[in-house]
Amino acid sequence: MGEDLFGNTDDQPPDPGIGGSLGGAVTPDAPLAVRMRPRTLDEIVGQRHLLGPGSPLRRLAEGRTAMSVFLWGPPGVGKTTIASVVSQATNRRFVELSAVTAGVKDVRRELDTARRELAHGRPTVLFVDEVHRFSRAQQDVLLPAVENRLVTLIAATTENPSFSVISPLLSRSLLLTLRPLDDEDIGRLIDRALTDSRGLHTPQGGDYSLDEQARADLIRLAGGDARRALSYLEEAGAGASSAGGARIGADQVARAVDRAAVRYDRQGDQHYDVISAFIKSVRGSDVDAALHYLARMIEAGEDARFIARRLIVLASEDIGMAAPSVLQTAVAAAQAVQLIGMPEARINLAQATIAAATAPKSNAVITAIDRAIADVRAGKGTTVPVALRDAHYAAAAGLGHGVGYRYAHDWPHHVAPQQYLPDDLAEVRYYEPSENGNEAGVRERLELIRQLLAQDDQSS
Repeated sequence: MGEDLFGNTDDQPPDPGIGGSLGGAVTPDAPLAVRMRPRTLDEIVGQRHLLGPGSPLRRLAEGRTAMSVFLWGPPGVGKTTIASVVSQATNRRFVELSAVTAGVKDVRRELDTARRELAHGRPTVLFVDEVHRFSRAQQDVLLPAVENRLVTLIAATTENPSFSVISPLLSRSLLLTLRPLDDEDIGRLIDRALTDSRGLHTPQGGDYSLDEQARADLIRLAGGDARRALSYLEEAGAGASSAGGARIGADQVARAVDRAAVRYDRQGDQHYDVISAFIKSVRGSDVDAALHYLARMIEAGEDARFIARRLIVLASEDIGMAAPSVLQTAVAAAQAVQLIGMPEARINLAQATIAAATAPKSNAVITAIDRAIADVRAGKGTTVPVALRDAHYAAAAGLGHGVGYRYAHDWPHHVAPQQYLPDDLAEVRYYEPSENGNEAGVRERLELIRQLLAQDDQSS
């Protein structure tokens, strides 16, 4: 009996896996992105940083290593493709599980089978797609199998494994980060799909022609996602065929792509990346970038209350006294979100974003409070000066509380020269205003106040 490249004998069909996307024969009617899936590592477009000679991926595909790997990257950059290449390039048994459909029992059953097969000299490669959807219990089941190399695990995820994968499992595996494809990569994929025998052809078997503008539009709309580019191309080709032609123009692409999908996941890593870019753009005073990321969050359906809360924090953290009115604007935007909701509140969020991005910046407020908290946590700050202690209860006078206190409004400028800080912190300065915006005036006034506070004149 013959043995195929998965190590299966003729009378022993391959394991289908649970809800997998790699199982089954690829037919001419399969989606273009499936038909064009690379068969070897050399056919993979992009990810050049992972595919060099002697790289872990090459050793894995060539069957020269038994390491387990996590493939982390956005959709459409080759995670499933890499698993597919490994499945075809080794003589090991290949099993695919989808974390969306597989339960703990499915995982245990596959591991039990892998243990039996290993006893007969047949190692197993286990591919888990969307591993971030596995519960902790499911990941715990995988842990001993990975630790003892019962299986070679290839796990794909679009979310940062640091947040979605238990640390014991991650520490026993190699984490490989896949990058979005660049425009050149996407262009190569499109060109290959139009010329490859597995690619896109007219119903009569002829070739399509692709206008330069249509090609540029496909590359732009793909957003670094190979699957999206090929899906759009396939739909545009179908549109051209239905019109009786073989030329794919910008009009066909526009009709195929009614609306570009927003690259954002409210529950995943993109959520953190986009809000981080939004905050940093506002902090950096790039109003156009800030509005772009705001638009991405709005279009993706992000909770408007979350955006408003971040603006309120930013108004004090990155602007503070340099433009104190921005805090009022951010709070007003948050109130508008509550009162009128979306989509109208997008205007209020945009106004607050513009006000924050164009305002003078200062981090003196957060720096001041964090310095003060650091001193408190370090145990600094002795007893409260006697003059400042509560003198309203009966025994306070006998303890000297309030003796020597100077009432600020009885002094020039309403500033009484006296020590307010505990003795061990008497010389500390937490708040150091910048020279930006309104804070420049605050700085000038504060210098005068500190001079008055330090005066030795005891007269009133």
